[in-house]
Amino acid sequence: MLFGAGMVLFMQNKESLPGGPTVGEYYYRRLLWLVLFGLFNAYILLWTGDILYFYGMLGMLLFPFRKFKPKWLIIIGLFCMSITLFKTQLNWKELKTQRVEYNKAKAAEKEKKELTPEQQGAIAAWSEMEKQRKPDSTYYNPNLRIRQQGSYAKIFNHFIPQNAGGETWWLYHGAWDMLCMMFIGMGLYLFGFFSNKLRTSTYVMWLLIGYGIGIPIAFSYVNSMFENTINFGEYVDSMRVSHELLAEFRRLLLTIGHASLVMLIFRSRIVPWLMKALSNVGQMAFTNYLMQSIICTFYFHGYGFGNYDKLRFHELYYVVGSVWLFQLIFSSIWLRYFRFGPFEWLWRSLTYWKRQPMKK
Repeated sequence: MLFGAGMVLFMQNKESLPGGPTVGEYYYRRLLWLVLFGLFNAYILLWTGDILYFYGMLGMLLFPFRKFKPKWLIIIGLFCMSITLFKTQLNWKELKTQRVEYNKAKAAEKEKKELTPEQQGAIAAWSEMEKQRKPDSTYYNPNLRIRQQGSYAKIFNHFIPQNAGGETWWLYHGAWDMLCMMFIGMGLYLFGFFSNKLRTSTYVMWLLIGYGIGIPIAFSYVNSMFENTINFGEYVDSMRVSHELLAEFRRLLLTIGHASLVMLIFRSRIVPWLMKALSNVGQMAFTNYLMQSIICTFYFHGYGFGNYDKLRFHELYYVVGSVWLFQLIFSSIWLRYFRFGPFEWLWRSLTYWKRQPMKK
């Protein structure tokens, strides 16, 4: 959402100057550099969860919609969400069909009937699917050793096919999902939601709607995913539609709830020091995002401290908390002396193709 809002913010109050680059040129130059930063994050920093590549690629589709009214941007966002929901249910229907064919084949097998090649294929396909859902030590153990003990070169070679496949897969399958939030973010920004322009009662209303509906949906979703993991076949047999459909509503509602809560805390001035610290982190969001890749890959991978898979689940939160605390402090100190974070400065200089002033 904030990425969509940021794209509108970038284009506002900019005019094409005679003989100079147009607003569109600046916009697309900015996003092309973001795509390259995403590739750097995935292939050099070796961060498998990179999002910059997708944001850069999909952000290019937002430019023609920059002058749309906010209500239409939100409608377009919801339309994108409906496509995700349709594709999710279509995949579920195919899965149900596979399960039905498997059940029929197993029933015939139990009755000692001779199975047709199609029935044998149905049993083999479903059995392979269930096998893939369980831990595989032949994959897990070598993967674990490489991540814990491997040099940078070994881990780089290990991640190349994963990152290449992942970025291709998610760009195709996750595009509508990401565009949904980007368009809604554009619309909410133009409505004044993200710029503190709405009434307090409006933020309270969206907090109650976001959490009041979103949390029960989230509980149902997580509970169903647990059941899905434990008894996959029985889950498919019992459900006409996938609980994955709830994921989009959960995320949309909870995100609006979170944002409303932050806006209300900001307005209340209860913790101005925290709001200022978060403001500093937000002003350096790009730097902090890439910094998390640098810190965590070095902490977990073999060419650093090699702590991959050595922490218990709750201990991972100590790492999260430590990184957050460091970035809250670091961002505040850095912005006392400089106008931008280091990666923000680099991105800005590349966008305008001119060295930007750095020191305050």
